[in-house]
Parts: sequence; C-alpha cells; structure tokens
Amino acid sequence: MNSFASRYFTDLPKTALSASYWIFVIYLLLPLSLMMAMSFKEASFIAFPIQSWTLDWYAKVLQDQQFLGAVGYSIFIAVATTVIALIIGVWIALLVAAEGIWGRAMIFALACLPAVVPGLINAISMRIFIRVLDIPTGTGAIILGHTVHAVPFVVVMVLTRLRSMPHSLTDAARDLGADNFVAFLRVTVPYLAPALAGSAIFCVLSSIDDFVRTFFLGGYQPTLPMLIFAKVQGGMSPEINAMATIVLIVTAAVGLYAEHFTRRSKA
Repeated sequence: MNSFASRYFTDLPKTALSASYWIFVIYLLLPLSLMMAMSFKEASFIAFPIQSWTLDWYAKVLQDQQFLGAVGYSIFIAVATTVIALIIGVWIALLVAAEGIWGRAMIFALACLPAVVPGLINAISMRIFIRVLDIPTGTGAIILGHTVHAVPFVVVMVLTRLRSMPHSLTDAARDLGADNFVAFLRVTVPYLAPALAGSAIFCVLSSIDDFVRTFFLGGYQPTLPMLIFAKVQGGMSPEINAMATIVLIVTAAVGLYAEHFTRRSKA
C-alpha cells in the first residue's frame, strides 16, 4: 500500500504537467481549427453549422489583386528589414563578444531594449521620432520601425552561437594567412549560419505579422495585416478566414523548415 501511494504521488506531478500541456494545445488549436473550418463555408457569413463546403473563397483570395499586392508589399518590407537587422545585429553581437571593449553590458542592454518595450509605446515613440527627423510615413518608416524591433532578437541568437565558437578556429585561419575580414567571411559566418538562418526567419515572420508599428508608421499602401484589419471592419466573412488560413499555413511551414534547418545545422 505504501509503495502504491508513493508511486501515485511521484507520478502525480508528471500527470498534471502532461494534462496542462494538452489543455494548452487544445486551447491554442481549437480557435485556429474553427477559423480554418469557416474558410470552407459556402455561405458568406460566419455561423454554425456548416451545411455545404467550398474552395471558392480560396480561389477568390488568390485572384484578389489587392491581397496579392499586400502580400508582395509585406514580403518586400520583411526582406529589407531582415537584411538590415542582420547586418546591425551581427555587428552588435561581435562588438559585445569582443574582448577589451568598454561598456559591453551597456551596449547589450541598449540593443535589447526594444524587445522589452511594449509594442504600442515603441510605435508611438517611432512615430514621434520620424516626425522630428521629417521622415514621411510609408515604406521607409515601416522598415525602420520593424528593424528596431528585430535587431534585439538577432543580437541574442547570434551572440549565443558566437559564444560557443572555439577561438582556435579563427586563430588557425589567421595562422594560415587570412586577415580578420577573410577569417570572418570563411570561418565566423559559416559557423553562425544556423543562428543567422533562425534570425532571418524570425525577422521575416515578425515583420509580416507586425500590425501596431505598421499602423502608426504606414502610408496609403496596406501591408497584409492592415488589409485584413480593414476587411474585418466591414464584418467577418469566410474570405477573411481564407486569407488568415493561407497566412497561417505558409508561416507554419516556414517556421517548421527553419526549426529543421537549425537542428540539422547544429548536428
């Protein structure tokens, strides 16, 4: 009896943790499943039950020039943001990891500050900043705002990978005649490839998904979140669900591929 009680109370925390995990999974997936199901409803309103199913809403979305334009515009902003954030983030990570640099803790703290500032506060401050510099709202302002938000995550991921890099690799490259720049391109950058890939994927997805900063810094041309928000103002419909489902599937596929690539690169 004592053995049974001991085993019961030992397994109880594991059972509770497992149950909590599956409750969280259901809580996360159930709304997404309902959203995806509604995108196949033939009627033009959101309500249960679904009496007939159709793919017409997806065909309509994929032929919608406004939707395709918003997707292309969002991808352009995301790519530009990613390139700039990677350059700045890698430079800051190298600066923080370097020896003999005064104030490295302060540099790291300032670089990571945008990650802990609430998005709304960050967007308002960026709007004031571009007005002071007389920068017009639109593409440039959006890229600036998204880059400020993305740099801290690049710094953290690259710095974590950089600190695990053996110093003997760059020392061997220098002994073989490579200067600092060549050693960086041929040794450091390949070693940082998993962190760079993960950072790039994160920057792209966060930029495409960013609504608050885009709302405060955007111009007349809508990004994908702005377009969906504008359509929601007119009422929910299966067309909006189809848009959201397409975005969900693409982002999930990209995220899973990034995870697979990172694990394979570290192996």
